[in-house]
Amino acid sequence: MHDGRVTEYIGVDLAWGLGTDRKPANETGLVAMRADGTITDAGWARGVDAVTAWIAEHLGPRSLIAVDASLVVTNPTGIREAERQVGQRYGRWKVAANPTNLASAASAGARLLERLTDLGVGYVSDTAAMRERTGPAAFECYPYTTLVGVEELGYDDERPRYKRLDLKVPAADARARRAEAFDELVRRLRSTPLEPPLHLDSHPLTAELAGPSGIHGPTHKHREDLLDGALCAWTAAFWERHGDGRVQILGGDACLPADPLDEAGRQAVVVAPARPSQRRPRG
Repeated sequence: MHDGRVTEYIGVDLAWGLGTDRKPANETGLVAMRADGTITDAGWARGVDAVTAWIAEHLGPRSLIAVDASLVVTNPTGIREAERQVGQRYGRWKVAANPTNLASAASAGARLLERLTDLGVGYVSDTAAMRERTGPAAFECYPYTTLVGVEELGYDDERPRYKRLDLKVPAADARARRAEAFDELVRRLRSTPLEPPLHLDSHPLTAELAGPSGIHGPTHKHREDLLDGALCAWTAAFWERHGDGRVQILGGDACLPADPLDEAGRQAVVVAPARPSQRRPRG
């Protein structure tokens, strides 16, 4: 245990590339959070080994770990069914998922799941298994679906453009707009009554996210990774609080095509908060 405390939720904005000796992996944003929204720890790590070590220090008896990366990949080529459904259900909000397959170079998620399995962390792909877990467990999420799927945050028409630059405008304007979108997102997260709560101000590093963003690219990415780590941790809390009432399991619908199970019998899914209009119509 970390500092003798039980951490209920851990968010991992995982850098998808494994890195090399000459070029280390990009930073991974990491956040540990209690059920009351208090952030007990936050920071960054590089590489799957360092990320695994950070998680291991924070594991509690039933920690729920939300990872923004492809954890289970069984399709030889193309796109996973869960990723396809992200575009189908959230495309109206300009949300889509990057495709992953067994030929993808971005394989850090699968490597991390191997490491977590060695630590005794399970993998959950449906709400019943999540609620009935008897030990720590991990699942895959995607922060954009959280932001547009949670109505209280007010992104009714389009995802916030706090990540990538808008290539349709001059570079300086694009960087300024990205910074403004980031600051507006943080403002909403801090001022909107959320259930469960998310208290960014409860830890020094996440509290700094409320400061004005600059336009320097690497600095922005550093802050963005930490914010996404917080969103992942909060998605875990949101799933446990609301279950299937406000969350859908993309890629795991028995009535739709699904990717093959992996050797451990695990299904590739993305756990995504959802408005009623983002769910598959019944019938």
